[in-house]
Amino acid sequence: MMKKINTVLLFLMIFLVSTGCQNLQKKANTQDTWSRIEHKKKIVIGLDDSFVPMGFETKAGKLVGYDIDLAKAVFKLYGIKADFQTIDWSMKETELRNGTIDLIWNGYSKTAERAKKVAFSTPYLKNRQVLVVKKDSGITNFAGMKTKNLGLQTGSTAQTWYDGKQNILKAKSSVLYDTIPNEFLDLNAGRIQGIFLDEVYANYYIPRQKDSSSYRVIINNQVPADYFAVGMRKGDKTLKNKIDQAFIRLKKDGQLAKINKKWFGKAKLTVVQ
Repeated sequence: MMKKINTVLLFLMIFLVSTGCQNLQKKANTQDTWSRIEHKKKIVIGLDDSFVPMGFETKAGKLVGYDIDLAKAVFKLYGIKADFQTIDWSMKETELRNGTIDLIWNGYSKTAERAKKVAFSTPYLKNRQVLVVKKDSGITNFAGMKTKNLGLQTGSTAQTWYDGKQNILKAKSSVLYDTIPNEFLDLNAGRIQGIFLDEVYANYYIPRQKDSSSYRVIINNQVPADYFAVGMRKGDKTLKNKIDQAFIRLKKDGQLAKINKKWFGKAKLTVVQ
Protein backbone atom coordinates (compact mmCIF):
# COMPACT_ATOMS: atom_id res chain seq x y z
CA MET A 1 0.00 0.00 0.00
CA MET A 2 2.78 2.44 0.96
CA LYS A 3 4.58 1.69 -2.32
CA LYS A 4 1.44 2.60 -4.27
CA ILE A 5 1.00 5.82 -2.27
CA ASN A 6 4.62 6.81 -2.88
CA THR A 7 4.22 6.14 -6.59
CA VAL A 8 1.09 8.30 -6.74
CA LEU A 9 2.84 11.08 -4.84
CA LEU A 10 5.82 10.93 -7.19
CA PHE A 11 3.60 11.24 -10.27
CA LEU A 12 1.71 14.08 -8.59
CA MET A 13 4.97 15.95 -7.91
CA ILE A 14 6.11 15.46 -11.51
CA PHE A 15 2.74 16.72 -12.75
CA LEU A 16 2.87 19.82 -10.54
CA VAL A 17 6.45 20.66 -11.56
CA SER A 18 5.61 20.16 -15.23
CA THR A 19 2.48 22.30 -14.94
CA GLY A 20 4.42 25.01 -13.10
CA CYS A 21 7.09 25.12 -15.81
CA GLN A 22 4.44 25.32 -18.53
CA ASN A 23 2.71 28.19 -16.73
CA LEU A 24 6.00 30.07 -16.32
CA GLN A 25 6.82 29.57 -20.00
CA LYS A 26 3.35 30.78 -21.04
CA LYS A 27 3.77 33.85 -18.84
CA ALA A 28 7.23 34.51 -20.30
CA ASN A 29 5.84 34.28 -23.83
CA THR A 30 2.89 36.63 -23.26
CA GLN A 31 3.60 39.10 -20.44
CA ASP A 32 5.07 42.50 -21.32
CA THR A 33 6.95 43.64 -18.19
CA TRP A 34 8.06 47.11 -19.31
CA SER A 35 5.56 48.95 -17.10
CA ARG A 36 6.85 47.06 -14.04
CA ILE A 37 10.48 47.77 -14.94
CA GLU A 38 9.71 51.43 -15.59
CA HIS A 39 7.87 51.72 -12.28
CA LYS A 40 10.65 50.06 -10.25
CA LYS A 41 13.30 51.96 -12.25
CA LYS A 42 15.45 48.83 -12.12
CA ILE A 43 16.20 45.96 -14.48
CA VAL A 44 18.11 42.78 -13.59
CA ILE A 45 20.65 41.52 -16.11
CA GLY A 46 22.12 38.02 -15.92
CA LEU A 47 25.75 37.40 -16.84
CA ASP A 48 28.74 35.10 -16.53
CA ASP A 49 31.16 37.30 -14.57
CA SER A 50 34.25 35.70 -16.10
CA PHE A 51 33.57 36.52 -19.76
CA VAL A 52 36.13 39.14 -20.75
CA PRO A 53 35.80 41.74 -22.11
CA MET A 54 31.99 41.69 -22.22
CA GLY A 55 31.25 41.42 -18.50
CA PHE A 56 33.64 40.25 -15.79
CA GLU A 57 34.67 40.79 -12.17
CA THR A 58 37.96 42.51 -11.42
CA LYS A 59 40.30 41.40 -8.63
CA ALA A 60 38.78 44.20 -6.56
CA GLY A 61 35.34 42.64 -6.99
CA LYS A 62 33.95 45.23 -9.41
CA LEU A 63 31.86 44.23 -12.43
CA VAL A 64 33.16 45.85 -15.62
CA GLY A 65 33.08 45.21 -19.34
CA TYR A 66 31.80 46.22 -22.75
CA ASP A 67 28.29 44.89 -22.11
CA ILE A 68 28.22 46.44 -18.63
CA ASP A 69 28.94 49.89 -20.09
CA LEU A 70 26.55 49.39 -22.99
CA ALA A 71 23.67 48.20 -20.79
CA LYS A 72 24.15 51.11 -18.37
CA ALA A 73 24.17 53.58 -21.27
CA VAL A 74 20.99 52.05 -22.74
CA PHE A 75 18.95 52.22 -19.55
CA LYS A 76 20.31 55.61 -18.50
CA LEU A 77 18.31 56.95 -21.45
CA TYR A 78 15.15 55.75 -19.71
CA GLY A 79 16.10 56.63 -16.13
CA ILE A 80 16.41 52.95 -15.19
CA LYS A 81 19.21 51.39 -13.13
CA ALA A 82 20.86 48.30 -14.58
CA ASP A 83 21.56 45.69 -11.88
CA PHE A 84 23.81 42.77 -12.77
CA GLN A 85 23.41 39.28 -11.36
CA THR A 86 25.94 36.49 -11.80
CA ILE A 87 24.29 33.28 -13.00
CA ASP A 88 25.22 29.75 -14.02
CA TRP A 89 25.61 30.30 -17.77
CA SER A 90 24.21 26.86 -18.57
CA MET A 91 20.96 27.88 -16.80
CA LYS A 92 20.57 31.33 -18.35
CA GLU A 93 17.35 30.66 -20.29
CA THR A 94 15.78 28.99 -17.24
CA GLU A 95 16.68 32.00 -15.05
CA LEU A 96 15.07 34.27 -17.64
CA ARG A 97 11.91 32.20 -17.90
CA ASN A 98 11.55 31.99 -14.12
CA GLY A 99 11.84 35.75 -13.74
CA THR A 100 15.05 35.67 -11.70
CA ILE A 101 16.56 37.98 -14.32
CA ASP A 102 15.02 40.26 -16.95
CA LEU A 103 17.75 40.03 -19.59
CA ILE A 104 20.64 37.84 -20.73
CA TRP A 105 23.34 40.29 -21.76
CA ASN A 106 26.90 39.02 -21.77
CA GLY A 107 28.33 38.13 -25.18
CA TYR A 108 25.13 36.17 -25.87
CA SER A 109 25.15 34.94 -29.46
CA LYS A 110 21.92 34.86 -31.41
CA THR A 111 21.21 31.32 -32.67
CA ALA A 112 18.20 29.55 -34.16
CA GLU A 113 18.08 27.15 -31.20
CA ARG A 114 18.08 29.95 -28.63
CA ALA A 115 15.48 31.89 -30.63
CA LYS A 116 13.01 29.11 -29.82
CA LYS A 117 13.26 30.07 -26.14
CA VAL A 118 13.95 33.80 -26.08
CA ALA A 119 13.46 36.99 -28.06
CA PHE A 120 16.52 38.89 -29.27
CA SER A 121 17.37 42.54 -29.64
CA THR A 122 19.01 43.84 -32.79
CA PRO A 123 22.49 42.24 -32.91
CA TYR A 124 25.17 44.72 -31.88
CA LEU A 125 28.51 42.94 -32.36
CA LYS A 126 29.94 40.40 -34.81
CA ASN A 127 31.87 37.44 -33.39
CA ARG A 128 33.10 33.98 -34.36
CA GLN A 129 34.41 30.83 -32.70
CA VAL A 130 38.14 30.09 -32.79
CA LEU A 131 40.47 27.34 -31.60
CA VAL A 132 43.19 28.21 -29.07
CA VAL A 133 46.15 25.86 -28.55
CA LYS A 134 49.65 26.04 -27.14
CA LYS A 135 52.27 26.74 -29.80
CA ASP A 136 54.51 23.93 -28.60
CA SER A 137 51.68 21.43 -29.20
CA GLY A 138 52.45 21.47 -32.92
CA ILE A 139 48.73 21.96 -33.71
CA THR A 140 48.29 24.45 -36.55
CA ASN A 141 44.78 23.70 -37.83
CA PHE A 142 41.48 22.12 -36.81
CA ALA A 143 42.53 18.72 -38.13
CA GLY A 144 45.30 18.64 -35.53
CA MET A 145 42.71 18.09 -32.80
CA LYS A 146 41.63 14.65 -34.06
CA THR A 147 43.64 12.82 -31.42
CA LYS A 148 43.45 15.53 -28.76
CA ASN A 149 41.14 16.70 -25.96
CA LEU A 150 39.08 19.83 -26.51
CA GLY A 151 37.67 22.22 -23.89
CA LEU A 152 34.21 23.80 -24.24
CA GLN A 153 32.19 26.03 -21.91
CA THR A 154 28.87 24.50 -20.92
CA GLY A 155 25.96 26.27 -22.60
CA SER A 156 28.22 28.31 -24.88
CA THR A 157 27.87 28.98 -28.60
CA ALA A 158 31.08 26.97 -29.03
CA GLN A 159 29.48 23.91 -27.43
CA THR A 160 26.29 24.31 -29.48
CA TRP A 161 28.27 24.57 -32.71
CA TYR A 162 30.62 21.71 -31.84
CA ASP A 163 27.77 19.37 -30.88
CA GLY A 164 25.85 20.22 -34.05
CA LYS A 165 26.01 18.51 -37.41
CA GLN A 166 29.46 19.56 -38.60
CA ASN A 167 32.75 17.83 -39.35
CA ILE A 168 35.15 20.75 -39.49
CA LEU A 169 36.40 20.29 -35.92
CA LYS A 170 36.45 16.87 -34.29
CA ALA A 171 38.52 16.01 -31.24
CA LYS A 172 39.17 12.64 -29.62
CA SER A 173 37.10 13.87 -26.68
CA SER A 174 35.55 17.06 -25.38
CA VAL A 175 35.54 18.32 -21.79
CA LEU A 176 32.91 20.76 -20.48
CA TYR A 177 33.78 23.63 -18.13
CA ASP A 178 31.72 26.13 -16.15
CA THR A 179 34.02 29.02 -17.08
CA ILE A 180 36.61 29.73 -19.77
CA PRO A 181 39.42 30.63 -17.29
CA ASN A 182 39.21 27.05 -16.00
CA GLU A 183 39.71 25.83 -19.55
CA PHE A 184 42.90 27.86 -19.81
CA LEU A 185 44.15 26.38 -16.52
CA ASP A 186 43.75 22.88 -17.94
CA LEU A 187 45.22 23.89 -21.31
CA ASN A 188 48.32 25.22 -19.54
CA ALA A 189 48.54 22.02 -17.46
CA GLY A 190 48.26 19.82 -20.56
CA ARG A 191 45.00 18.18 -19.49
CA ILE A 192 43.38 19.43 -22.70
CA GLN A 193 45.13 20.47 -25.90
CA GLY A 194 42.67 23.01 -27.30
CA ILE A 195 39.87 25.40 -26.39
CA PHE A 196 37.04 26.31 -28.73
CA LEU A 197 35.70 29.73 -27.74
CA ASP A 198 34.65 33.23 -28.78
CA GLU A 199 37.23 35.20 -30.77
CA VAL A 200 36.30 38.33 -28.79
CA TYR A 201 37.29 36.54 -25.58
CA ALA A 202 40.53 35.13 -27.00
CA ASN A 203 41.63 38.50 -28.44
CA TYR A 204 41.18 40.21 -25.07
CA TYR A 205 42.29 37.49 -22.66
CA ILE A 206 45.45 36.11 -24.27
CA PRO A 207 47.44 39.39 -24.67
CA ARG A 208 46.95 40.02 -20.93
CA GLN A 209 48.58 36.75 -19.88
CA LYS A 210 52.24 36.60 -18.82
CA ASP A 211 52.84 33.76 -21.29
CA SER A 212 50.75 35.32 -24.08
CA SER A 213 53.29 34.37 -26.75
CA SER A 214 52.83 30.67 -25.91
CA TYR A 215 49.31 30.54 -27.42
CA ARG A 216 48.18 30.11 -31.00
CA VAL A 217 44.75 31.27 -32.19
CA ILE A 218 43.52 29.22 -35.13
CA ILE A 219 40.80 30.60 -37.39
CA ASN A 220 38.84 28.50 -39.86
CA ASN A 221 36.73 30.46 -42.34
CA GLN A 222 34.28 27.56 -42.60
CA VAL A 223 33.08 28.39 -39.10
CA PRO A 224 30.15 30.79 -39.56
CA ALA A 225 30.10 34.18 -37.88
CA ASP A 226 27.78 34.68 -34.93
CA TYR A 227 26.29 37.86 -33.55
CA PHE A 228 25.94 39.14 -30.01
CA ALA A 229 22.46 40.30 -29.02
CA VAL A 230 20.43 40.85 -25.86
CA GLY A 231 18.15 37.95 -24.85
CA MET A 232 14.76 38.55 -23.25
CA ARG A 233 11.40 36.88 -22.69
CA LYS A 234 9.25 36.65 -25.82
CA GLY A 235 6.48 38.64 -24.17
CA ASP A 236 8.75 41.67 -23.61
CA LYS A 237 8.08 43.38 -26.93
CA THR A 238 8.23 46.89 -25.46
CA LEU A 239 11.56 46.14 -23.80
CA LYS A 240 12.96 44.89 -27.10
CA ASN A 241 11.86 48.06 -28.89
CA LYS A 242 13.36 50.25 -26.17
CA ILE A 243 16.73 48.50 -26.40
CA ASP A 244 16.78 48.60 -30.21
CA GLN A 245 15.91 52.32 -30.21
CA ALA A 246 18.59 52.99 -27.61
CA PHE A 247 21.26 51.33 -29.78
CA ILE A 248 20.38 53.71 -32.60
CA ARG A 249 20.50 56.73 -30.30
CA LEU A 250 23.84 55.69 -28.78
CA LYS A 251 25.36 55.27 -32.21
CA LYS A 252 24.11 58.68 -33.37
CA ASP A 253 25.38 60.57 -30.32
CA GLY A 254 28.80 58.87 -30.37
CA GLN A 255 28.51 56.95 -27.08
CA LEU A 256 28.68 53.59 -28.83
CA ALA A 257 31.93 54.55 -30.56
CA LYS A 258 33.42 55.59 -27.20
CA ILE A 259 32.52 52.25 -25.62
CA ASN A 260 33.98 50.38 -28.59
CA LYS A 261 37.24 52.32 -28.38
CA LYS A 262 37.49 51.82 -24.61
CA TRP A 263 37.25 48.02 -24.80
CA PHE A 264 38.57 47.17 -28.24
CA GLY A 265 40.86 50.07 -29.12
CA LYS A 266 41.81 49.84 -32.77
CA ALA A 267 40.91 46.17 -33.01
CA LYS A 268 38.89 45.26 -36.08
CA LEU A 269 35.33 44.41 -35.18
CA THR A 270 31.93 44.86 -36.73
CA VAL A 271 29.22 46.72 -34.89
CA VAL A 272 25.95 45.56 -36.40
CA GLN A 273 23.74 48.64 -36.65
